[in-house]
Amino acid sequence: MRNVRLEVSYDGSGFHGWQRQDGFVSVQETLEDAAASLLGERVTLHGSGRTDTGVHALRQVANFHVQTRLDDDRLRHGLNAHLPGSVVVRRLETCADDFHARFSATGKRYLYVAVTTRFKPPVGERFAAWERSALDLAAMRSAARDLLGTHDFRGLCSTGAEPKTTVRTVRDLRWIARRERLAFVIEADGFLYNMVRAIAGTLLDIGRGRLAPDTVRRVLESGDRGAAGPTAPPGGLYLLRVRYAEPCFRGPDRGPRGTPGAFQL
Repeated sequence: MRNVRLEVSYDGSGFHGWQRQDGFVSVQETLEDAAASLLGERVTLHGSGRTDTGVHALRQVANFHVQTRLDDDRLRHGLNAHLPGSVVVRRLETCADDFHARFSATGKRYLYVAVTTRFKPPVGERFAAWERSALDLAAMRSAARDLLGTHDFRGLCSTGAEPKTTVRTVRDLRWIARRERLAFVIEADGFLYNMVRAIAGTLLDIGRGRLAPDTVRRVLESGDRGAAGPTAPPGGLYLLRVRYAEPCFRGPDRGPRGTPGAFQL
């Protein structure tokens, strides 16, 4: 029996989130079914956290315990052979027995992307939010600075599972502005239910001029969810990275014919 951790990418638009749910297709169930088909036994997959319906992941991390003679590379290839095209195991490695994808995590990084065009784009609708309003990026940047540091984020999340605390520390927030794209990357020690989407919806409303630039500060002080902006659509949200104290998935991904691509480090 060994502990195996996975780095998983998926298109969340066809799933009812990460967590297994009776009667609904989830990413967790899809991966567990693939493992059962390959290994002939059920495994329990532990994810670093839940992504909601329609939310994507580029580097979700999960782990499970399994007894198999397959080495790491053959196990990864076998799992991918049993997965639909919307899910792929990017990396797989045997790890310490006490590693837990959720409880060992020290932070996460998310990306939120909006397409800024006058008319709705015909391609990629489920991979970005559409924004046709003129946006004041300077006001959005100013408001976003109030998110940095340790705050009570109860006013910037949705009701759901009750956490022990709604205090989180935002370590970094950076903007990416292109001709028809606007995005931000946010990193924190953890996130609450719909926290990033609530932040995105609030910042977009500030950019539209519907909310004042000091709205973020006031919502953090009051904890009033009603004073913030709407929850932004899920299609623009991506889990980019999960951080751990120990190094994970280091080095280039070498295959039988060498390292794919020309730019892996």
